[in-house]
Amino acid sequence: MRRAVCPGSFDPVHLGHLDIVGRASVLFDEVVVAVGVNASKNRLFTAEERMEMLTEACAGFGNVRVAGFTGLLTDFCTAQGVVAIVKGLRVASDFDYEVQMAQMNSSLAPVETVFVPTAPEHSFLASSLIKEVAGLGGDVSALVPGFVLERLTTRLAERSRGA
Repeated sequence: MRRAVCPGSFDPVHLGHLDIVGRASVLFDEVVVAVGVNASKNRLFTAEERMEMLTEACAGFGNVRVAGFTGLLTDFCTAQGVVAIVKGLRVASDFDYEVQMAQMNSSLAPVETVFVPTAPEHSFLASSLIKEVAGLGGDVSALVPGFVLERLTTRLAERSRGA
């Protein structure tokens, strides 16, 4: 079985992420969407919340599952029997960074990195930008699944009230 991983923080998951996961699901027998769990990072959503949203967002892909991981991605890949890391590339600067990461990862474990160019309609998407625009009252409804928009709106309202 050829198993791949699509790693990320997914804070929150957006349509660009889902495009890459969906395309990876056609290329590999199984795709693990791996949510990085790093307690020192300040995220809008907890790791559990991000995994819940991803599980719902990926429900239509029969060969995709969601898991959390801590530590090195390569250790997670080895433990999960993953042969490839799938990364979406939006712009040229992504390539520069991701090639360096791919080379480091291949020096640590027998895993290949597969780069998938982001669909043009998603090339500007970044979770941080979505949070910023939504936090300033912008409409991001066309960029995230509806249930993610609801949770995002609720969480941002809670934060603005100091809850």
